Amino acid sequence: MSDDTTIARIDALIAEERGLRSHTTGSGLDEQGRARLRELERELDQCWDLLRQRRARAEFGDDPAGAQVRPVSEVESYQQ
Repeated sequence: MSDDTTIARIDALIAEERGLRSHTTGSGLDEQGRARLRELERELDQCWDLLRQRRARAEFGDDPAGAQVRPVSEVESYQQ
């Protein structure tokens, strides 16, 4: 996945996340909406991590294509 493809995926996930969050006011989200929001957050973590990996590899002369999506359990434990 190229940087542009990853960024486009991030943009799409953010747009969906914003749409769901806009429904949290008032009656809030149903269980399915809350589950989707959690899924989006996890996928965004993975996409951001992949983009950082690709950029770091390119910066240090490695092939960005060697970056791989890491498991959610790994990327969610990173310190911000």
